[in-house]
Amino acid sequence: MSTLCPMRIGELADRGGVSTKTIRYYESIGILPEPARTGGGYRDYPAEAVERLGFIRDAQASGLTLAEIASVLELKGAGERSCEHTTALLERHLHDIDQQIERLTAARKALAELTARARTLDPADCTDPNRCQIIDS
Repeated sequence: MSTLCPMRIGELADRGGVSTKTIRYYESIGILPEPARTGGGYRDYPAEAVERLGFIRDAQASGLTLAEIASVLELKGAGERSCEHTTALLERHLHDIDQQIERLTAARKALAELTARARTLDPADCTDPNRCQIIDS
């Protein structure tokens, strides 16, 4: 659904909630198609560009990288369904987050133990100039 009055880059940036620099970058990496140009060389974006920017923003918010977003858009551009591919990407990110939570939980436990240890030690006993008795067990 193309608009009769294409947008210039500034208007697209405003409507898409991104900077003009971001739009140019997205064009350079191919996730936003380069628009037609006016006789004066200005970019003229169709209305679909706002929708595309919205999709890119939403996909990034769900954890997808720009390369992953590009892979989804490539499938869509080729007329293929992307649901299975997108699901696999999201599942991988979910797995990565679960692993990160496990690492953070372990780190929090270790810090809590050090903090508890610190509360039991006498600062007057900390005489080694190269070590802190809280961390050195």
